[in-house]
Amino acid sequence: MSGPNTSGEEDLKRRNHELSVLNEIARELNRSVELGEALGFTLSQVAELLGLRTGWIWLIDDSSPEPYLAAARNLPPALADDPRRMDGSGYCYCLDTYKRGDLSGAANVNVLTCSRLDGLVDGTGGLRYHASIPLYAGEKKLGVMNVASPQWRGLSPEDLQLLSTIGDLLAIAVERARLFDRSARLGAVEERNRLAREIHDTLAQGLTATGLQLESAEAFLDDESTAERAREPLRRALALTRSNLEEARRSVLDLRAAPLEGRSLPEALRTLTGRWEAETGVATRFRSVNGGRPLPPRVEVALYRVCQEALTNVVRHASAGRVTVRLVATPGAVQLIVEDDGRGFDPSRVPADRHGIVGMRERIRMLGGSLKMESGPGEGTRVEVTVPLEGLQGG
Repeated sequence: MSGPNTSGEEDLKRRNHELSVLNEIARELNRSVELGEALGFTLSQVAELLGLRTGWIWLIDDSSPEPYLAAARNLPPALADDPRRMDGSGYCYCLDTYKRGDLSGAANVNVLTCSRLDGLVDGTGGLRYHASIPLYAGEKKLGVMNVASPQWRGLSPEDLQLLSTIGDLLAIAVERARLFDRSARLGAVEERNRLAREIHDTLAQGLTATGLQLESAEAFLDDESTAERAREPLRRALALTRSNLEEARRSVLDLRAAPLEGRSLPEALRTLTGRWEAETGVATRFRSVNGGRPLPPRVEVALYRVCQEALTNVVRHASAGRVTVRLVATPGAVQLIVEDDGRGFDPSRVPADRHGIVGMRERIRMLGGSLKMESGPGEGTRVEVTVPLEGLQGG
């Protein structure tokens, strides 16, 4: 039979362990500026600390009112295999009460029935309830962390207080990572402005030199006796023009994000597909899942350009009546899918440099992603791009 001393020792050990885990979380959150890493580490530590196997984190970005799934751990198949069930724009009692500031709902540390699992039997891993931990920076709403376990147990006031402390640490880390990202983006804008000035100056000088050569050639052409001498300044003008064109092409490679300036990728794609539908008359549908998730700028640019190229192929080759464009973001990857119901083709009989395949593959390969193109005569065409996001820095 254990006495009071044994009970006190167990409580002390538990408290020491909790402090140790809190210290580890604080150290990792302070070290990492990569938000995905910080969120994943926190979920794993909370799971270890309280024996709660499953967890996920919703965040709200400044650029979008809709929460997005920023991190997840051990989601049951019913949620992991269907990203639409983990879309921040869908109905969710937890997020809805949090956004309303309902302290009896998810605006305070609380245990709730998960509305996303409502009506499901298979593939839930026995999950029904989760603890909901709101994340705030002062009065600003940052998001919600949910943790759950099939063998649910009641959380003590001490457990809830511990989760609240972890939520505070996590909120600080989220704000810190966003400030870092904002600084990097500001640096990118300044660099684009510098390049724009450089391009302007280079082209201005080159075009001035070209103009002088053409004026010289014109003067020689005015007199038949000197017309032959016009060949040399014309040759130099042509060489200068070609050189300037090549220089411009090289320089603008870093300025290709213009269609995305000031807009999220879903907004830009919705505008692109809407304009394309108006121009071509082909019925076009755009859908996004977790569209509020911010992506590194170079990922956004690559996906936007691939979508442009895929739509161009539809016009040139498909004779399609309907096109569907989908953007699906999860904590680990982002997918772009462009499907049409056109005539299709046999991929084995089409040269690799056709359909812009080489350019699209190269863009995605540089991001560590993959591009699959599926088609067949009379079966339409599906272009599927997948880019991993874990460990991919913004910029």
